[in-house]
Amino acid sequence: MISIIVAYTTDMAIGRGNDLLFHLSGDLRRFKALTTGNVVVMGRKTFESLPKGALPNRENAVVSTTCDDFPGAVAFKSLDDALAHYAGDSREVYVIGGGSVYRQALGMADRICATEILCKSDAADTFFPAIDPDVWVIDDAGEVMHDERCGVDYRFVNYRRR
Repeated sequence: MISIIVAYTTDMAIGRGNDLLFHLSGDLRRFKALTTGNVVVMGRKTFESLPKGALPNRENAVVSTTCDDFPGAVAFKSLDDALAHYAGDSREVYVIGGGSVYRQALGMADRICATEILCKSDAADTFFPAIDPDVWVIDDAGEVMHDERCGVDYRFVNYRRR
């Protein structure tokens, strides 16, 4: 199964300056719980933004047309190549960003595991594509939670392809 895991604001903003807009402890715990033991696929900039390099206890795959040296990760020239490589794998494949990789993956994914941050972003430079209700249906929506540190409300929403 191919899943996209993403956190976006109400205006679909996901990042600024190659960083997350909000570091929500609940979102980060969910990310770790879902992806541990599985495969995470990301673009070069996302890999470079990881503070400690490759994510532990996951197979890291990086999509890049310009580089193939990513310590602790396997490199692929395209998202298609990466997904084909893991097609027979029993682990779930999670696409974790960035914007360009998300746009490519949206047409191939079976599921979106979203954290909807219930505010707009004034300074974002990266956005998630619109989720077409003719293609995606909400499978599960959690209750609204509040992150004290960031001061924002958010909820977890899972979409599945119709």
